[in-house]
Amino acid sequence: MAKPKRRFTCSACGGVTNRWQGQCADCGEWNTLAEEAPLTVFSAKHDLTSGGRLISFEPLDRPGEALLRRSTGIAEFDRALGGGLVPGSAILMGGDPGIGKSTLLLQAAAKVALAGGEAIYISGEEAPGQVRLRADRLGLAAAPIRLAASTSVRDILTTLGNMEPPAFLVIDSIQCMHSDQIEGAPGTVSQVRGCAFELIRYAKDNGVAMVLVGHVTKDGSIAGPRVLEHMVDVVMSFEGERSHQYRILRNLKNRFGPVDEIGVFAMAGAGLEEVSNPSMLFLSGHDNPVPGSAVFPAIEGTRPVLIEIQALIVRLQSGATPRRAVVGWDNGRLAMLLAVLEARCGLNFSACEVYLNVAGGYRLADPAADVAVAAALISALADKPLPTDAIWFGEVSLAGEIRPVAHGGLRLREAAKLGFAQANGPDEATSTGGGAKGKPGAKGQAVPGMRHNRLSLLPNLVDRIVGGE
Repeated sequence: MAKPKRRFTCSACGGVTNRWQGQCADCGEWNTLAEEAPLTVFSAKHDLTSGGRLISFEPLDRPGEALLRRSTGIAEFDRALGGGLVPGSAILMGGDPGIGKSTLLLQAAAKVALAGGEAIYISGEEAPGQVRLRADRLGLAAAPIRLAASTSVRDILTTLGNMEPPAFLVIDSIQCMHSDQIEGAPGTVSQVRGCAFELIRYAKDNGVAMVLVGHVTKDGSIAGPRVLEHMVDVVMSFEGERSHQYRILRNLKNRFGPVDEIGVFAMAGAGLEEVSNPSMLFLSGHDNPVPGSAVFPAIEGTRPVLIEIQALIVRLQSGATPRRAVVGWDNGRLAMLLAVLEARCGLNFSACEVYLNVAGGYRLADPAADVAVAAALISALADKPLPTDAIWFGEVSLAGEIRPVAHGGLRLREAAKLGFAQANGPDEATSTGGGAKGKPGAKGQAVPGMRHNRLSLLPNLVDRIVGGE
């Protein structure tokens, strides 16, 4: 028998190495490598061609059971889930401390319980009295939720096995759970992985919709091994700044529905309240013409959201190095867009400080925001306000071309619904306006009451803003 190999696993990212070192080579975190129990390695070749049980195969076109969902009673939560809770699904929800994960899940459990479903809330971080205080503050003290505080997976599964499976189960949080069959303290890679596996197996065997709350690292990703994200069916991120009122529940993975759906909430004294029209949330006083302000119709899953992009240009009098500060957008993409504006349009940003902000604490990753950012930068540089009834969208190439983007019809319809009368974007997206399936160039009918200003090159955008065409 060969000598067992030593394995060291990073508790932050799940990376594996054969020797200990102070810093993880994969994620760069310090003092996160811990040794796992060695696996027995045999030198003889294993023969796995016999001794197992035969598996059965099924045709691909065999009719299956309809996917039945249970509503959480919170429309924005259901939207982010793709329509509601699926029995037997495992959901992983991450978010910064204090962002409102426990509050949202307690509200959802109360809604499910009041609707006649069995809801169980197991806390590994708080005592039952602390959870009851939160429920009193939220006005949910009368909800028939079964509440417990435990960190032992054996105790939890033993208790659940002696009762009828609930409709909704919350484990807060998975990093606090501990199994006596696995060596290591709670929160280590082996403990998190093993505890999650046992809980997920129970949920799938009994048709229980289960939510596992997960901690996050400093960069916002879910802490623990990345294999945990592959084990669950749905991965959700609860985002927002604690200094801001608004929160966004973002769907990062969903085996039962569309990805990148969002739910928008506002933190109030009575808990999290739904925001039915998030477009008005991120538009701050767009009726007042201000240079450097452009409205961009973003797409989150299947939901269009209008975002205000703000730019500020400060001209330097000395030879100091100009700053480029970005909030809510990619810093590298801003540098690329500034280079294209200088090379293809002859604009000079080299002697200016550039500040870019996405209003409302929103974070943009849509490449269709290029035209809106360029319009805000040009408007700020020329000190000329953009029309208050106009939206801007499209992707900018390094050659200065404005390329079509997906979901042009959805973007235009949302803008028209909120009273915008002009759409500035690429030819195919703005000329059709329909694109029912969001395909660039899909033929459809124009949105009534909206004028389409077609842009094909970045210099056309400069002429429209500076020249007032």
